[in-house]
Amino acid sequence: MDLVVKEFEALSIQELYSTLRLRSEVFVVEQDCVYQDIDQKDQKALHVLGMKNNEVVAYTRIFKPGDYFKEASIGRVVVKESERKYGYGYEIMNASIQAVLDNFKETTIKISAQKYLKKFYNSLGFIEIGQEYLEDGIPHIGMLKK
Repeated sequence: MDLVVKEFEALSIQELYSTLRLRSEVFVVEQDCVYQDIDQKDQKALHVLGMKNNEVVAYTRIFKPGDYFKEASIGRVVVKESERKYGYGYEIMNASIQAVLDNFKETTIKISAQKYLKKFYNSLGFIEIGQEYLEDGIPHIGMLKK
């Protein structure tokens, strides 16, 4: 998997289409969750793309402090179902953590994690903060990495 970090305006039409297709495939169809994925926040984000054969197979978007949370943040973490056996979740998250440091000079990162992935995020240095809550009908927990 090749990793690239791009501003919204630098995404090609194919990269944007592949990203939105992957997010819809996982968050809407696989997780059976009807929600507004296209939320007018992509334009503020940096996009971390995991590419394989010209297709986005892993993705996150990252925000500088104040653009989503008070802290820098990583969101829309997703890996194509058929590619999950290769450890791409760890790879895309490590690249995203590094991109936050490289682009925003920040080490404190907040995420809104699906609760079932808590151990995955713990392994990357995130700790739970606050109470569990529902986001789009899915249990989530706030997590912070310092």
